[in-house]
Amino acid sequence: MQKITPVILCGGSGTRLWPRSRAVKPKPFLPLVGNVTLFEQGIARASDRAIFDAPMIVTGTKHLDHVESQLGGAPDARILVEPSARNTAAAIALAALRMAPDDVMLVCPSDHHIGDPTSFVTAAQAAGRLAQEGWLVAFGITATAPETGFGYVKRGEAISADGFKVDRFVEKPHLERAMEFLAEGSYAWNGGIFAMRAGDFLKELGTHRPAILEGVAQAVANGTVDGQRFHPDAAAFNAVESDSIDYAVMEKTDRAAVVPANMAWSDIGNWHALWEAREKDEAGNSVIGEAELVGCRNVLVESDGPKVSVVGLEGVMVVVDGSDVLVTSVPGVQKVGKLLGAVNQ
Repeated sequence: MQKITPVILCGGSGTRLWPRSRAVKPKPFLPLVGNVTLFEQGIARASDRAIFDAPMIVTGTKHLDHVESQLGGAPDARILVEPSARNTAAAIALAALRMAPDDVMLVCPSDHHIGDPTSFVTAAQAAGRLAQEGWLVAFGITATAPETGFGYVKRGEAISADGFKVDRFVEKPHLERAMEFLAEGSYAWNGGIFAMRAGDFLKELGTHRPAILEGVAQAVANGTVDGQRFHPDAAAFNAVESDSIDYAVMEKTDRAAVVPANMAWSDIGNWHALWEAREKDEAGNSVIGEAELVGCRNVLVESDGPKVSVVGLEGVMVVVDGSDVLVTSVPGVQKVGKLLGAVNQ
């Protein structure tokens, strides 16, 4: 099987992990689980050069320094520098247009945690085999809870031992429907990880969203190379419509497939998700920094300086970053991004 090219998307500001994650240094570039950053973990997962080609990183100008300072595991990476954020359809088109049409690309967000990287590689190889047959493949991440914050993908008939046709994609459901999905058994989380040949993606994008393809193609044609960096033409790229790969292509194509992926995945989308991904003591508490907990259960404390004392609380997240202090319940974590401090970071 031909090698797979990881395409790692670095964008966003991670406002729901404020005050730790900020626009100047968002969550992909922070060591949130373990001692290396989420971005570095993503590079390491695809570091076996017998399976994976050198990665292609798509990032914005404001994150370029972080990317280049954390590329120690992949000095041969190519970096595509977006002049503005135009969502995943344009970002993936940018990468695809810098590849050969038959190259298999594995699109991965840079800000996810995968606790079982061996299973990730197994799923990537299965997806790569289907991609070589002309399928656009989503990772169907094993759903372990009725999450309402994720999209879902329902598998249809089997294509091969590797995967299934997609029956349908479903947007973030309400709780009752998410519980039905979990009980039904054929639904998985759509974690935004995809595999396809570059030419197949561009063909589908041209069919369903030709204006996006035309705009990105113009930006690439008029772009410039600077060492390992590629800069698309800013005026052309900035004019491209913003849309996701899900809406622009995956929900419209008749070549969508899904491979099962049970790999201890988390999008680390809020403080409770981070608590779930981290190691905890016998009472379910997770502490980074100096803290004293008495009579607490399922509490997360993270402090970059002051000692934090918590007494008799359950299901609470306490974060100290410089002069900013966040205290939230588990239900409140989804609203952290609406705080003025997060919005105006």
